[in-house]
Amino acid sequence: MLVTLDNSRQILYTKRKGVVMSKTESFLTGLITGALAGSIIALLYAPDTGTNTRKKLSYQVSHYRDELIDLIGELQKEKDKLMSEAKEKGEKVVSEAKKKADDLIKEAEHLLETIDQAPKA
Repeated sequence: MLVTLDNSRQILYTKRKGVVMSKTESFLTGLITGALAGSIIALLYAPDTGTNTRKKLSYQVSHYRDELIDLIGELQKEKDKLMSEAKEKGEKVVSEAKKKADDLIKEAEHLLETIDQAPKA
């Protein structure tokens, strides 16, 4: 069940365990579980000797580890990119707000000058 916390974040809530997990955590849990299940099935159906099976298993674990490291790196880059974009947008909003505030102040000062210069009756 997906639960929306706010407009930008959603979490996955599993009722059985009462655990709240993010989409990334759920994905990584599924990836690791799938890798373990595949390894176990490979061991059960392995026609090779124990030594060869251990070598293959060691290679697969190393391969999955490398894939996981690459995935973590990609996720980190994506997070950094999104944070950079958000920072740029925030700075742009602040800059526009300052410009509008300065324009309003100048307009108010101009109005005050006009009022001061008007002939007094």
